Amino acid sequence: MSKFHTGYTITMKDIVREGHPILRKRTREVNVPLSKQDQETLICMMNFLKNSQDPVLSKKYQLRAGVGLSANQIGLNKRMFTAYFADEEGTEHEYALVNPKIISHSIMMVYLPQGEGCLSVDREVKGFVPRYEWVKVKAFNLEGKEVTLKLKGYASIVIQHEIDHLNGIMFYDRINKENPFQVPDDCRSLF
Repeated sequence: MSKFHTGYTITMKDIVREGHPILRKRTREVNVPLSKQDQETLICMMNFLKNSQDPVLSKKYQLRAGVGLSANQIGLNKRMFTAYFADEEGTEHEYALVNPKIISHSIMMVYLPQGEGCLSVDREVKGFVPRYEWVKVKAFNLEGKEVTLKLKGYASIVIQHEIDHLNGIMFYDRINKENPFQVPDDCRSLF
């Protein structure tokens, strides 16, 4: 029985930090349809993201703001994550995705000029993280229905960051080691 159930509030003490071996493992596929436990865990994860972006609740629970959270970041070896954010056009995105796979992507790449951060990384990591400008992702949603999403720009970056987590890849693995601010030729700043 997992502690992540309806009524449980995930806080920063639940977030696994860099150096923990689970963050470097490829996570296990989740059975679909989802168990009640997996559904409740995803709801807890989504609530964390919403709380972390709420000025009152983030202060009350001392949360760092996050836009995505993968199951291995709370110590679970499961291929699922949640994401909650507004993109560069102000469109709100809310996803609870299970067994996600990138089925196609752009050749053109983009990066965030301010770099990326991570709830599991308690330090600033300078450098550009090249990501596909758009991705097409197939996954299962909270209800166990297969969905296909085509995401571009910031939404594409967030989803790739979370899928990387599920594959044991940290965002800074994608930063050029010799020159952190150098990116491939077919890569431009998102903003």
